[in-house]
Amino acid sequence: MSRSVEPLIVGGVIGDVLDMFTPATEFTVHYGTKQVTNGCDIKPSAAADKPHLQILGPPLSSSLYTLVMVDPDAPNPSEPRLRELLHWIVVDIPHGHDATKGRELVAYMGPRPTIGIHRYILALFKQEGAMGGGSQLPDGRANFSTRQFAAQNRLGLPVAAVYFNSQKEPAMKKR
Repeated sequence: MSRSVEPLIVGGVIGDVLDMFTPATEFTVHYGTKQVTNGCDIKPSAAADKPHLQILGPPLSSSLYTLVMVDPDAPNPSEPRLRELLHWIVVDIPHGHDATKGRELVAYMGPRPTIGIHRYILALFKQEGAMGGGSQLPDGRANFSTRQFAAQNRLGLPVAAVYFNSQKEPAMKKR
């Protein structure tokens, strides 16, 4: 993962979903053997199962992280372009480990683009301490706001983010 936020600005991630931030942590995201890089294309079928997410660095640090995955391009007639569709939340991920060591607050839901190209954003936040049972859960997957969730849970700005694009796969033609 590059520490530059330029691809996130060009892709509209900073602005649409996240505020400007300075990357402070490195992490990798893989769907099978494919590493997610900013703006890469991943088919929904290839992302049906949750990705392998690894926070890089020695596991000596006591830092904990929260991962949020959203689709800001899902149709929302009530508030277009203001809310996201929530795909995944994992909290209490230890530094130097993968997301399976954290606690899943919202189960993973793979990409489900209906029309056009959708961006799927994975944002990583450093926690002040363990979330425990005191974390603010979203009401549902629709009308989610990453900024609001981060504010409610005192997460501050992200420390890393990556996004990929996905679009509806053509249906298999029957003969």
